[in-house]
Amino acid sequence: MRLFWGMLAGAVLSALLVTSLSDENRLEVWLGMAGPLASALVTWIAIRRRYARNPGSLTGYMIKSFAAKMVCFALYVAVVIKSGAVQPFPFVISFMCYYISLHLAEALGLHRLQSPGPGSRVTFRNGSE
Repeated sequence: MRLFWGMLAGAVLSALLVTSLSDENRLEVWLGMAGPLASALVTWIAIRRRYARNPGSLTGYMIKSFAAKMVCFALYVAVVIKSGAVQPFPFVISFMCYYISLHLAEALGLHRLQSPGPGSRVTFRNGSE
């Protein structure tokens, strides 16, 4: 759960920092952060639960969830831009920055989740360590 709270705190604090520097584009920054953050938090909870139940099914699950997220993100971006409440360019920049950084955080968390703990030995197929 540390990664969950780290992603949440990092995203909110960075949005607060960016919006405190300028009064312009506040809504664009927050909406650009909201979609990727919600997706990352839900995905991380689902990954943890799936991994605890059946680590072998994680890859297939992640492929399906990635496809579903792409559809949801396309709809989210289209709805936000078509609403006319935001300027498209600042929103897309904010969205891309949060999308990339939160996916990187998920990838690092997934690597840590699947890595052997300290002191454990990894045995390769040829029997060497």
